[in-house]
Amino acid sequence: MKAIRRFTVRTVLPEPLAPLGRLAANLRWAWHAPTREVFRAVDPDLWRAAGGDPVRLLGEAGADRLAALAGDASFAGRVAEAAADLDAYLSEPRWYQRAAAEAAAAGREAPPAAVAYFSAEYGLTSALPQYSGGLGILAGDHLKSASDLGLPMVGVGLLYRHGYFAQTLSPEGWQLESYPEVDPQGLPVTRLAGEDGAPAEVSVDMPDGERLAARIWVCRVGRVPLLLLDAMHEGNTPQMRAVTDRLYGGGGEHRLRQEVLLGVGGVRAVRLYCESTGHPVPEVFHMNEGHAGFLGLERVREYMESGLGFDEAVEAARAGTVFTTHTPVPAGIDRFPRELVRRHLAGPSPAVPGLPADRLLALGAEDHDGGDPGVFNMAVMGLRLAQRANGVSRLHGAVSRSMFQGLWPGFDADEVPIASVTNGVHARTWVAEEAQELAARLVPDSGEFTGPEGWRKVTGADEAELWHMRGVLRARLVTEARERLRASWRARGAGAAELGWVDGALDPEVLTIGFARRVPSYKRLTLMLRDAERLRRLLLHPDRPVQIVIAGKAHPADEGGKRLIQEIVRFGDDPRVRHRLVFLPDYDMALATALVQGCDVWLNNPLRPLEASGTSGMKSALNGGLNLSVRDGWWDEWFDGSNGWAIPTADGVEDPERRDDLEAHALYDLVENRVAPLFYDRDADGLPKRWLEMVKHTLVSLGPKVLATRMVREYSERLYQGAADSSRRLLAEGAAGARELAEWKRRVRTGWPGVRIQHVEVGGVQEAPQVGGELSVHATVVLGGLEPRDVRVEALIGRVGEGDRLEEPLAVVLEPDGGEGALLRYTGTAPLSRAGACGYTVRVLPHHPRLTCPVEMGLVAVPDPPQAMDDGIVLR
Repeated sequence: MKAIRRFTVRTVLPEPLAPLGRLAANLRWAWHAPTREVFRAVDPDLWRAAGGDPVRLLGEAGADRLAALAGDASFAGRVAEAAADLDAYLSEPRWYQRAAAEAAAAGREAPPAAVAYFSAEYGLTSALPQYSGGLGILAGDHLKSASDLGLPMVGVGLLYRHGYFAQTLSPEGWQLESYPEVDPQGLPVTRLAGEDGAPAEVSVDMPDGERLAARIWVCRVGRVPLLLLDAMHEGNTPQMRAVTDRLYGGGGEHRLRQEVLLGVGGVRAVRLYCESTGHPVPEVFHMNEGHAGFLGLERVREYMESGLGFDEAVEAARAGTVFTTHTPVPAGIDRFPRELVRRHLAGPSPAVPGLPADRLLALGAEDHDGGDPGVFNMAVMGLRLAQRANGVSRLHGAVSRSMFQGLWPGFDADEVPIASVTNGVHARTWVAEEAQELAARLVPDSGEFTGPEGWRKVTGADEAELWHMRGVLRARLVTEARERLRASWRARGAGAAELGWVDGALDPEVLTIGFARRVPSYKRLTLMLRDAERLRRLLLHPDRPVQIVIAGKAHPADEGGKRLIQEIVRFGDDPRVRHRLVFLPDYDMALATALVQGCDVWLNNPLRPLEASGTSGMKSALNGGLNLSVRDGWWDEWFDGSNGWAIPTADGVEDPERRDDLEAHALYDLVENRVAPLFYDRDADGLPKRWLEMVKHTLVSLGPKVLATRMVREYSERLYQGAADSSRRLLAEGAAGARELAEWKRRVRTGWPGVRIQHVEVGGVQEAPQVGGELSVHATVVLGGLEPRDVRVEALIGRVGEGDRLEEPLAVVLEPDGGEGALLRYTGTAPLSRAGACGYTVRVLPHHPRLTCPVEMGLVAVPDPPQAMDDGIVLR
């Protein structure tokens, strides 16, 4: 008989073992090997069966075993030592505290008291299945690294009762989904209680008078509390309970309600948590993608409730908000029907009461050229409600500036105010314990790993020891792959008698390539199949064979992605190659860990530039693997010609079939002629000397860069600090700065149609100009009703490209130089520093000391019609 509901009964631990409960409840064990060793010692077989989940281990450990351990003084001592180590980790000053002390001593602004980080998913451990892919893994690594650095952060997300789907394959190789139920009582989370001991709740009004109430589960990620909102309880109607059923499940209204709960309910949960626990109140709110955008509306409501008008509240909220975009394509952005958003946010029972409906809807309006007036764009709202925004690699920052250029009409893409912070990975989560032990032995001071010197010391490792470690990790992957492969074939209907070949699948001595990720079309899972016969020859080469381990999930609604998986599975089902190419279903953090640790080469072949960043290759590099990748995302930034291989791209080829053919054959050539020969070229001791030299160079060149601690420090220093400073300035003295800035912006927007450039004169071009000379620029400007202090007048000079567009122009500020009546004269000089065909123009921008950049308002005045550029300037 089948149970109608699952629940978990937690073990009552004997007093000497009581600290195990606290150790299990803090996810630091997920990246702290000594703590995991304590849990493994409880029962090694049960630990393995529990998938390395301490909560499950303690729940299933027998009373006799626990009683025996409680009487073991040695084991009790290990438990006490681990608990003391956790206490020290949670309390001792770390980088952030030291930085705050240095700032105070130098008289600089204090860092933010706390940062609230909002994400729709978090990949922290397989024991907490609340993630689908890279966005969640990045969010999990962000929280872990914030904890390691001592950055006071509060994470906010949703508790999905079915998480993301579990993946199996049909006999025909088609992806099948199931949604195992998640019981919070069996997770490393605790429920936040109110003053009366009852579960604490936040609520959000929904259409038709319904109310969505969410309870709050707290997950301890080292020093960082992660608040997970849960709608699945008896206080909600069945419809409202379903809001937190599945990650990225349901239709448009379901997804909208999830995002309203995440943003609006999340801010309310942060307020409740800080009030009830004394946690520092966040000064900065970080939206990790547009899913969290509604947090900005709730913060606007809060400021309006304190007495600010809508415009003033928007300025106050923007100042302390950071928005990170992760998608390089418009199709990756959440866009909802405008009327659906109106119904939820501006209807009779709005989720965020008190906001003017038309102004609220305008925040997400695609009112730029090419936009759709019928939709509400979450990324557009995120950008409008955040004073600071970034992409997740240098290339992705450039792609994002082009993608959102329409929001800043009149400006070139490179001026769009979207910066970049390249992603990183949490090393202690992803690096094999063998590699960590080797590194610790060579570099006792872990602080040295923030720079290249520490990594150079690692390269002093004995090459035989390094190669042995790589062999151990490869063999471990082969063992796990065989176990998963056998389970997959049995689920597809194969009997035990048919699976003898699995024992010989993969070879721990063969060059192993890994490919694992989500399966949208642009990631090109099947690019390796473009010439199937050539791929077979590579796999079966008599002297230099290659084996490929593949994993990945397609979104349940993505039929095209499922077909790609079926293609690769059918190829791998061929008895001729099934021992050399395997597809392992149910890609999760545990499988990802085995792959990035065990593969010799990490393959990534997206359609450039559609990979925002990618981080799996970073994890592989830290484990001594090499990258074989298209120059997209982070690899475009940090490939140096010697730390891996770059797959050439046919960027100018418009025919997608021909482009795939060209890039696939470039991939085959690299594997056949460079990668495999280097791996199998051994010296008299059986060592691939040149391969190991490449591995060592990879560690030195990439090690300091790919760490998530580097990433979080960049966020802290470049974005969080600036956001906190801006917020403090605007909120000081009863939010006088917010009031003044909002009034100034209203006045400037009203008066801007009257701003124009009447005339431009340029001296220094009458005769052939030369590099080292200068132009004298004189512009006559009409400001309408604005004051000279409200604007900034610039001359721009640079090389002239196609269509007479200026390329990377130099901007020179022109100073007021008198005038008559409404006509004001501005003058200045611009250096001639570049040879070739050059051009110039003049523009007027709004100017205020509280703007983060001159283009923030998206307003600009240029000569109309553009004045001729004296047939251009040719510098010699």
